[in-house]
Parts: sequence; structure tokens; C-alpha cells
Amino acid sequence: MMKGLLTAGVVAVVLFSIPVTQAAKLQLLTENFPPVNMSKTGKNFAKGDSVVGISTEIVQLMCSKAGVDCAITLKFPWDRIYKSALELNGYGLFSVTRTPERESSFKWVGPLTEIKWVVFKLDSSPVSVSSLDDLKSLRVGGYKGDAITDFLVSKGILVDEAFQDQQNVSKLAKGQIDVWATASLSGVYMAKQEGVSGLKEAFVMKTDPLWLALNKGVDDATVSKLSNAISEIRSSSQYTAIHEKYR
Repeated sequence: MMKGLLTAGVVAVVLFSIPVTQAAKLQLLTENFPPVNMSKTGKNFAKGDSVVGISTEIVQLMCSKAGVDCAITLKFPWDRIYKSALELNGYGLFSVTRTPERESSFKWVGPLTEIKWVVFKLDSSPVSVSSLDDLKSLRVGGYKGDAITDFLVSKGILVDEAFQDQQNVSKLAKGQIDVWATASLSGVYMAKQEGVSGLKEAFVMKTDPLWLALNKGVDDATVSKLSNAISEIRSSSQYTAIHEKYR
């Protein structure tokens, strides 16, 4: 009897010592960057289906097609979630501009969508911008930690950096800045949400794709599955339908 109990005990120990292997859930972070990615409530924290937007819907569809278990969380500020994606295995971040400085820091999937880097002014403003050099004599509003802001600073342009891009809408309307450097889609959307009209593109800097940036510890097989899925989505009617939904 005692021998049987000992045998059962040994078997139990062995069974509980065997690791259970299962696919880890990919933790994907994003921020409020309407209409590309945003929370339904406009607050700076949301999870799962409470996160919406062009890139969000494309990422959800991509994960589904690839058979990859993804959890989406919207947080603030950008600098913090960027650091999490950079340092934590199994994490990723969207929507990210793929700059030369960031290239080797992540594994990239995409593009998810494209945006124009623009300088907005009020339609009533006499300001004229035909080159980046023209911005050096103007009060330029930007978003702290954003690739557009970093680009302008690298060109020697002084930028009044806000912690939330929405703050630049009221700054522009109140005459606290002359122009606002941001993404075209989000700028128009945020101005509409804030009740500010008469926004005009004063200058287009460039068109830039937005990507999913994955921590370098994410296995190559997962990256490949997601890359194949986004390629399929971009050539489908679903891709166009998602964009039209937010226009």
C-alpha cells in the first residue's frame, strides 16, 4: 500500500514538473491617434474592442488571418509604451513611423496604412509656407515624441511640444502657435472633434507609411505569419472598406 502511494506521488511530481507549452499572447500597444488608432471614449486607456480606428481594425484582421493571439491595449504617454515595446519580449507597438533611427530596434510588419506629414494653418492666417526653412521663423506646434516633431527638430526648427496632439488644435485656434505639424488624417479628425473649422494644409512634408513594430524577441515565424496576412489584406476590398469607414 505504501509502495503504491509513493509511486503515485512520484508520478504526480513528474507530471507537475512538465512545462505546459502554449502560444504566448502578443501584447500590442497603441495610443490615441485618431482616426488611425483611438479609444471609443476618447480616454487614454482602453483594451480590446474599446480600441478602434483604421490601423486597429487592420491589426485585428491581420492577427485573425495569421492565427496569432493578439491583445490590444491603448495607453498614454507615447514615450512609455514605446519603451515597453522596445524592452519587453512579446510586445509590439502601432502605428509607428519606420525611421532610420528606429530601423534596427524592432521587427517590422506592414505597412498598415499611410499618412501625409503636413503643416496646418487656419484658413484666415496670412502665413505662407513653401519649404521647411520657412518654419524657422514661425511658432510651430507639435507632439512630444512624435516622429514628425523629431524630424523638424533635426532640421533645426524650434517646436512647441505638447504632451497630447489634441492640445495643438486649441493652440492654433487661439493664436498661440502659427502652424501645427501633424499627420493629415489625424489633424482633420481632431479639429473636427474639437469643433475647430477652417483648417488648411499650408505645406506637405512627405507621405509616410505606418507600421507595427514588434520587439526583437518575437519569433520570426510569428512575424512571417503577420507579414503574409497584411500583404493579403492590403490587396483586398477589406482594406479599402476600413479606410472608407473613417473618412
